[in-house]
Amino acid sequence: MQDEQLLRYARHILLDDLGIEGQDRLLASKVLIVGAGGLGSPVCLYLASAGVGYITIADADTVDLSNLQRQVMHTDDRVGQLKVESARQAMQQINPHVVVQTIPHRLNEQTLAQAMQSVDLVIDCCDNFSTRHAINRACVATQKPLISGAAIGYEGQVCVYDSRISISPCYHCLFPEVPSAPELNCATTGVFAPLVGIVGSLQAAEAIKMLAGVGDALLGRLVMFDVRHMRWHEVRVPRDPYCSVCGH
Repeated sequence: MQDEQLLRYARHILLDDLGIEGQDRLLASKVLIVGAGGLGSPVCLYLASAGVGYITIADADTVDLSNLQRQVMHTDDRVGQLKVESARQAMQQINPHVVVQTIPHRLNEQTLAQAMQSVDLVIDCCDNFSTRHAINRACVATQKPLISGAAIGYEGQVCVYDSRISISPCYHCLFPEVPSAPELNCATTGVFAPLVGIVGSLQAAEAIKMLAGVGDALLGRLVMFDVRHMRWHEVRVPRDPYCSVCGH
């Protein structure tokens, strides 16, 4: 680690259990982030500032004026720009040493699996069930840990899934795919602006912990948060042995 890096990451290096070894692991890590919106904003910014060395961001959307209420890495002067390019600009302004790759189109089952081949973990910051289930299937197929978050209205949730571990559920174990289920999204339901920052920050914290080898992950533990009443609730969820995605 060079002198400039020792100074940049000094506050991490001072931490028990993280230190230089953990920071070196972050610098060598590779992460795929799917979604560069409300959840993706704090995830991208914190992973870049923490020194995660190689970050790939996938999102097909462009920055819209209505995004700026909560998607804090985008700015008014970048309205109309691809979100992944706006994200790269924001991340490299914070830390120019991070390598940021962009995928400016929607990923399908095949391209998701390809994008996951070389990464250490995947962070789901998308806003729809079909994409979440596609990400989950690809993570199970490629044996990649998945940090999933969601936020709508005043409520959010975070969970970690890792099919390499026998007791870990997958996303489908908790939320079985129902094709006819109605989609809830921010455009029709609304979302409290700081909520996505809280949920995304929790996802970033879990990612940094896992990559650096610090603490315990939210493995099979669904944390739910009601920001309106400032209440947290945790539910432990086992793997479903009959799950059509990860069951054996």
